[in-house]
Amino acid sequence: MRWAARLALVAVLALAAEAFPVTSQEIEEALTCQCGCGLTVHSCNHLQCGSGIPLRLEVKGAVAEGLGRDEILVRFRDKYGEKILSAPVAEGFNRTAWIAPFALVGLGATLVVMVLTTWTAARVDDAAGNSAERSLSSNERQRLDEQLGRKET
Repeated sequence: MRWAARLALVAVLALAAEAFPVTSQEIEEALTCQCGCGLTVHSCNHLQCGSGIPLRLEVKGAVAEGLGRDEILVRFRDKYGEKILSAPVAEGFNRTAWIAPFALVGLGATLVVMVLTTWTAARVDDAAGNSAERSLSSNERQRLDEQLGRKET
């Protein structure tokens, strides 16, 4: 029964995606300008950019053809290589770029919680008087008194 509901949800989402056509701006934001500015094609601020202007025209042509977002991005990736994409594709080794930051934050948070738990437990023990204090033996007491210059009375 649940698989039928999931299948219906996927079908509705697919139809909704078809209802909203892709825009040139959306595609331009997904592509990196190749002029070296490090910005997306849409954000490139060079007036006569030798890379951005032709890419914008190419995007407008692909959108005019009625291609979907994924089809257009695959076309650009095939033509210019993966470096044209502003975000790495979550396939193969690139998954590391997507997973590693979250894994490192989780590991760091776990480490902080463990350290704070240890420190808090140690403070609770000290506050309760359960510290590692011990009484001095008579020999140790005598040596301490001698070193401090005290006389036994």
